[in-house]
Amino acid sequence: QVQLVESGGGSVQAGGSLRLSCAVSGYTFSRMCMGWFRQAPGREREAVALILTGGGSTYYADSVKGRFTISQDNAKNTVYLQMNSLKPEDTAMYYCAAAAASTCRLMISEIALYNLWGQGTQVTVSS
Repeated sequence: QVQLVESGGGSVQAGGSLRLSCAVSGYTFSRMCMGWFRQAPGREREAVALILTGGGSTYYADSVKGRFTISQDNAKNTVYLQMNSLKPEDTAMYYCAAAAASTCRLMISEIALYNLWGQGTQVTVSS
């Protein structure tokens, strides 16, 4: 059974930092697209940062480029999202997601291709 276990998140003031973690079990870590989507109240879920674990290719939403960094630890089957210079508009529920690389590697930010989801973790940034 494939599982995604998230940790991190919380509340910070604008300009602060947080780190999210997502560990996967039950799947070959090196053959996945993994990363985070987020959803704010009243808005659609959107791709934030994603990585192709076997090849290192990454995707960042324009709104987070230069502030967020996605990385991976192959020994721990874990992907991290370091979020710096946080803004109030980053406030949302953040969801870890994963999919087999064979299905997502050419359209890594396409939400419909992701079939594995974490439980979500809240990130709140106050001004």
